[in-house]
Amino acid sequence: MMQEIKIGDVTVTSIIERDGPWRTPEAMFPAFDPAIGKQHLAEMDPVHYDAASSRVIITYQTFVIRTPHHTILVDTCTGEDKGYPAPMDFPKQPWLDGFAAAGLAFDQIDYVFCTHLHIDHCGWNTVLRDGRWVPTFPKAKYVFHKREYAAWEAADKRGETPPGNVWRYNCEPIVAAGQALLVDDDYMLDDLVSLTPTPGHSPCHCCVNIHSKGQRAVVTGDMMHHALQCREPDWSTIFCYDPVQAAQSRRSFLGSVADTDTIILPVHFPSPTAGRIEADGDRFRYRFRS
Repeated sequence: MMQEIKIGDVTVTSIIERDGPWRTPEAMFPAFDPAIGKQHLAEMDPVHYDAASSRVIITYQTFVIRTPHHTILVDTCTGEDKGYPAPMDFPKQPWLDGFAAAGLAFDQIDYVFCTHLHIDHCGWNTVLRDGRWVPTFPKAKYVFHKREYAAWEAADKRGETPPGNVWRYNCEPIVAAGQALLVDDDYMLDDLVSLTPTPGHSPCHCCVNIHSKGQRAVVTGDMMHHALQCREPDWSTIFCYDPVQAAQSRRSFLGSVADTDTIILPVHFPSPTAGRIEADGDRFRYRFRS
């Protein structure tokens, strides 16, 4: 588990839904070069890669942000009862257990931020009640980028149902319930929490910034999935909407935070998750926070 992190007056913890070996790097990154990739992996902290199965380690987690004013969830994993096929049909009870262990109740959540609207980042937005998808968090406002939402809505109307019926199951019921905030790139909840656009992995992917007392942390969503993408920023994943734009966003972001005190919180990085970026010529290194 990621240890609690303090960002000024803000605390950040995580709720893990699943972790462990997931895919081979060849299957994850179309541009993967085996000779270069294996050298990078050999130099990394071993928690990033399972040599026995030749698979990268991928964690699915929700970040819990507690400010003096609000309790916020960032990204809500895959959720239950969605009917996902393998390999997304893993047990979902660990997320519920982790939510309870964090001392949380559904009606205590004030905001849910979605970095983007892929199935593994908005699944617990809704739960199935009497045959209907309803908001999991009855008092929360859900923050969606309005053009990201519109893109998946349009795809659904064209019959191009995104994987996992993401719009129909996880998003439209939130708007129907009057709990959605459809926002722009520069949205700020307050002086503590705001968005940074990092498009490419999805149409309008955003990172979530936390600022307090001169300190900063950033939840990076799927701007990067694995520490390999720090060593090779141009290696976008098979899941990216626009791989070239995703690489541009990633390189720009990494350059902006390299060699600073900014704490990076990547959703899919394994425990201890939180870290910092170091510059290394045209590449970068990910260092877990000590």
